Amino acid sequence: MTVTKRIKETTLKYPDSIALYAKDKEGQFEKILHKDFYKRIEIAGAGFLEAGIKRGDHVGIISDNRKEWIVSDLAIMGIGAADVPRGSDSTEIEIVSILGHADCKTVIAENSAIAVKILSNIEQLPLLEKLIIFDNNESSLVEEKKGNISIFNFYDIMELGEKKLNQDKEIFERELDKGNLDDVATLIYTSGTTGTPKGVVLTHRNFIFQLDRVTGKYLLVKPTEIMISILPIWHSFERTCEYIFIEAGGGIAYSQPVGSVLIADMAALNPQWIISVPRVWEGVRNAILRNIKKKKGISKILFRYFVWIGELYNELVAMLIGTVPQFHKRIRILDICLSIIPILLLWPMKMLGRVIIYKKIKKLFGNRFILGISGGGALPPAVRKFFNAMGIRVNEGYGLTEAAPILSVCKHKRPVHGTVGPLFPGVEFKVLDKELKPVPHGKKGVLYVKSDQVMKGYYKNKEETDKVLQDGWLNTGDIVVATINREVKIIGRAKETIVLTGGENIEPVPIENKCLESEYIEQIMVLGQDQKFIAALIVPSFEYIEQKALEMEIPYMDKEDLLLSPEINELIEKEIIDRVNAKNGFKHFEAIFRFKLLPKTFEVGKELTPSLKIRRSVVNEIYAKQIKELFK
Repeated sequence: MTVTKRIKETTLKYPDSIALYAKDKEGQFEKILHKDFYKRIEIAGAGFLEAGIKRGDHVGIISDNRKEWIVSDLAIMGIGAADVPRGSDSTEIEIVSILGHADCKTVIAENSAIAVKILSNIEQLPLLEKLIIFDNNESSLVEEKKGNISIFNFYDIMELGEKKLNQDKEIFERELDKGNLDDVATLIYTSGTTGTPKGVVLTHRNFIFQLDRVTGKYLLVKPTEIMISILPIWHSFERTCEYIFIEAGGGIAYSQPVGSVLIADMAALNPQWIISVPRVWEGVRNAILRNIKKKKGISKILFRYFVWIGELYNELVAMLIGTVPQFHKRIRILDICLSIIPILLLWPMKMLGRVIIYKKIKKLFGNRFILGISGGGALPPAVRKFFNAMGIRVNEGYGLTEAAPILSVCKHKRPVHGTVGPLFPGVEFKVLDKELKPVPHGKKGVLYVKSDQVMKGYYKNKEETDKVLQDGWLNTGDIVVATINREVKIIGRAKETIVLTGGENIEPVPIENKCLESEYIEQIMVLGQDQKFIAALIVPSFEYIEQKALEMEIPYMDKEDLLLSPEINELIEKEIIDRVNAKNGFKHFEAIFRFKLLPKTFEVGKELTPSLKIRRSVVNEIYAKQIKELFK
């Protein structure tokens, strides 16, 4: 059994359901039925075979989201090869390094610009034989750099495939039937938040383990339902979610994480599901808050009041129905007694809020919206509570590329918010301290997991593999607290733990997430390793900062001049102090003692990974001078 074979089975069940919604040249969504989708996979697979791609080959795919990507992915896996994906925004050095390390004989490039980057570095890719370009009629643009490399348009591959299938109808099916669970499906190079990317070797067994567990009580996906796709398709979280939805008979709609584009696409498609990373949910929330701030006084007051009512009501309901995280055994009868009367008192206000506030916000998501899933990083509690208060359900999931990647997700019904849900059945886990001794429920430690979804290892990197994988146990590197019901709460990354000179251990993520609740802070990175105190680099929200400067009549020439203003620095300092304090559960040594405001937003491919997590090592390097000044 392979992933592609599972998708074939879906075609037989739901041939006339829509598998893909992809925009044409006019920007209109083209609808591709499951039966036609699988036919394209079959044709592409036959074309790849005819072009000389063989079982066991590694095929690079350097491209952003598009229908040809998922067709090629499933076709490559269907003939027993493995793909090596990366986004078009990757640097030339990253692309060449990954393709060379992964021993790719064939590479698929999104367009001629990517093709030229590859062909300009042929000497570093001695195994490269074939280059395929997704965008048709672009091979002529790179013909002069061709050398000994065979160049095809994807259209050429599809033509080859159709001709071959006319001669031999079973060519693709024969290869498909040879596949088994332990065939390598893909090599995904980690985005490297703390170091050099490593090639994670994942098999069909790794993906299918999740397919067998996610649908049902975790995600109740039905045929004909639509998932909006905005994450990079090569990212393991997005990719696995696409397999899940397509196998369930649902459809994938390709959009972009750009507010105006996403909102227009949601209006056009009226989707049921959105899969995204925390930063996108934060961005949507901030956009809503910006619009509210522009309204008159009474509207703003009512909005904030009913958000508070919604959040409080949800917390009380969780106590009543027993979905509060149990880091220690709770007394159910006490929770019921403490919550039932306040719920009854708040219910009229909750209903009023639904009429005058919540339904207006929900309209942005259409009238069929079921659930949003956030993964690829910790979702700030304030963001989750905000959306759930509106009746817009956003649940968290958790995983890492080395586990293909989903290890847990909040259950579709009765989610235990404040956690990332229970680990899947069949996943063994343990939480260990620094001495590798088990810690009890409610105590933090590093999460280790063992299951059929764990990677084979890092490609050609036994040393790094041995560091994280021993006797089948994967050291996730994540610091967690487990509940008595297998749910886990993510605290931070072990590699990101800051140790002060006094020996205090500090997890930066909870501090950063709390600060991000401020409308004046757009991005933040907490620092302090081997220092006496912690500090932070902060990218302010310039829209709010400039508005505040106008209100306070602060004169300034440009952004950098504004960030030197004592009034603005005092404003940011107050925002931090109001959030990172003992009242909110922080220790005295977790207070941010100094900070530096930065005039430039962190960028994807530079300071940020494709899933919008901070590349801390890169930030430390770029802003070394500013960091040094913070700790003088």
